[in-house]
Amino acid sequence: MTATPTPAGRQLWLINALITVVLWGVWGAFSDQSPKHGFPDTLVYCVWALTMIPPAFIALRASGTKLETSPRAIAYGMAVGLLGAGGQMVLFYAVTRGPAYLIFPIISLSPLVTIVMSFALLGERTGKLGILGILLALIALPIFNYSPADGASASGSTWFVLALIVMLCWGVQAYFMKSANNYMSAEGIFFYMMLAGLLLVPVAWLLTDRSQPINWGWSGPALAAGIQVLNAIGALTLVFAFRYGKAIIVAPLSNAGAPLATAIISLIALGVMPGTLKIIGLVLALAASVMLAIEPDAADETLEPVAEPATV
Repeated sequence: MTATPTPAGRQLWLINALITVVLWGVWGAFSDQSPKHGFPDTLVYCVWALTMIPPAFIALRASGTKLETSPRAIAYGMAVGLLGAGGQMVLFYAVTRGPAYLIFPIISLSPLVTIVMSFALLGERTGKLGILGILLALIALPIFNYSPADGASASGSTWFVLALIVMLCWGVQAYFMKSANNYMSAEGIFFYMMLAGLLLVPVAWLLTDRSQPINWGWSGPALAAGIQVLNAIGALTLVFAFRYGKAIIVAPLSNAGAPLATAIISLIALGVMPGTLKIIGLVLALAASVMLAIEPDAADETLEPVAEPATV
């Protein structure tokens, strides 16, 4: 069963996507503070997974929606959740191995993966600016990969590989998030995302280096919770953005807008300027994200109707 979206419904994707951009932008700017205060990134992941619980139950209860439990719904929900949680875990490790102002712009290119999959599997199209944005993004990647003797070279290229892994995970996740909305409620998708995040908590706990002192005070887990809850709520609004909008539009605006905003904040806060090539890469990534956001569906002017979740 499908329903033609109302004008108000067409705006819901943008409202939710912008909320995600704001929340994730602030989160990204401060996401490395907990490790800096002696709270390991593996434990930060555990706290992040726990902050997903309240929004998941509140959203499900507020909507009155029954949790979908069909095999297809569980498969979609867990795929979205494991890709997101897995990428999140890798990201926590990446920010301890490289500069955040370079890691986040690379991750912001994850819509490239979503666009390719949406183009091939969902039949979504983009206009000339969208194509140009994709080309600029592809040019930016090797520039980021080139690391002369600057602040990023101290940790080698590990941070770059980790950033690429996160980019791929979140790019594929966005595609499945859009597809899942055709078979289940947004609240159900987020609930399974929460479950997937919790499943990886034991792994994060086992990977924690307990030979080093751990800050269990307010600047440890409490600070981490205050920061990570921004990510959790932003993830919930992102699911709703995919519910009402096209993946080829929502992915660039949310997944690219927030990290690039974070990069700018990090540059200002840290007072560290990257080398010339890194600045060129940052500018190209920014231009690519803007182009992908403002005209990703110019070749397809007909708004795709929102598919109601299948009755289970």
